[in-house]
Amino acid sequence: MYFYPVVFRAGLDGTHEVACFYIQFCNISPAIPVLKLMHRVICLTIFALLLAGLACGGNLQAPARSPAPSQLPVRTVPHEGRWGIYALDLKTQEMQLIYTSPREIQASALRLNGQGDRLVFAQKVEGDGDEYSEICTVRLDSSGFERLTQDRFWDLYPAWSSDGSQIAFLSLRQNDLDLYVMQADGSGLRRLYDSGGHDADVDWVGNRIVFTADSRIWVMQADGSNPAPLTLPPHAGEWGQANLPFGDYDPRLSPNDDRVVFERLEGDDSPHGSYNFFIINADGSGEKRLTDTGYAQGLASWSHAGDRLVYTVAAIHDRGQYDLYIMNADGTHQHNITPDYFPNEFLAHAAVFSGDDSRIYFIGEWWQ
Repeated sequence: MYFYPVVFRAGLDGTHEVACFYIQFCNISPAIPVLKLMHRVICLTIFALLLAGLACGGNLQAPARSPAPSQLPVRTVPHEGRWGIYALDLKTQEMQLIYTSPREIQASALRLNGQGDRLVFAQKVEGDGDEYSEICTVRLDSSGFERLTQDRFWDLYPAWSSDGSQIAFLSLRQNDLDLYVMQADGSGLRRLYDSGGHDADVDWVGNRIVFTADSRIWVMQADGSNPAPLTLPPHAGEWGQANLPFGDYDPRLSPNDDRVVFERLEGDDSPHGSYNFFIINADGSGEKRLTDTGYAQGLASWSHAGDRLVYTVAAIHDRGQYDLYIMNADGTHQHNITPDYFPNEFLAHAAVFSGDDSRIYFIGEWWQ
């Protein structure tokens, strides 16, 4: 190949700078004098035409170009301990590390209080067994870490009351997991509800609490009264090849507490399970399917405007993902929001919206 340069660039400030364009002639030997002369004439002619266009005030546009590698912003995920709580700006995709720990932060629940300034979660403290799992809180500015429970029981899956004054959570204190409630400072602990079996997946908005029991979604009053099932999934409680029985899990109440989103295990071709999201009115009417992808997906959380849901896709068929997704509350516009610069070994869990819905808070795990 043989190249001759033609130089020209219109500067954004109206000046004319020098840039390199190349005209390529293939399979012509530059050793042939006549052809070599023709090449030069063609290039000089084009160059003269370009300059003439500039001189006549032509609207020639500078070609778009990518910044040099040294000018590209280098983004990385902040990394200290194996586990962390992160903030992701949805517009800029900038990351902030709010809290970090060498020990496991329970990956099923991260909740923002009604004031929008403090997160509650469960973390293993002083040991790696489930009995070391404690309910903790931290401010969004990384200050004010507080350990609320001080015991040797398995405490997990916390949820704020709407006014931020109380926290409901699960605890294995007798024969099974039951629902407990305490004040936001850890005082006044009491058992709220025991279905007689394992209770799970608690959420609290207004005067309603939703939870999972017998692989179904249930609802009750905030004082633990009037428990009633909301859903009746096919084959509820039956075990297949997945890591949970068929059924419904992880209910989340909408901001005005009139709708509940949850995931349903519908297939067991993979040990990860094939789940889809559904929505139902808080009175048990109007169940509607939101997805039909069948991913290993779950833990949907509402935006404060009530128009979007953020959730985690842990696997697609047999391929691990642990990515963050958002969809509209009617199931449309499902899309992956995970930044490209997240490394493969960085896993995302339990996402929630910020108070103004501009950021996503989530639990990050560095796979080892």
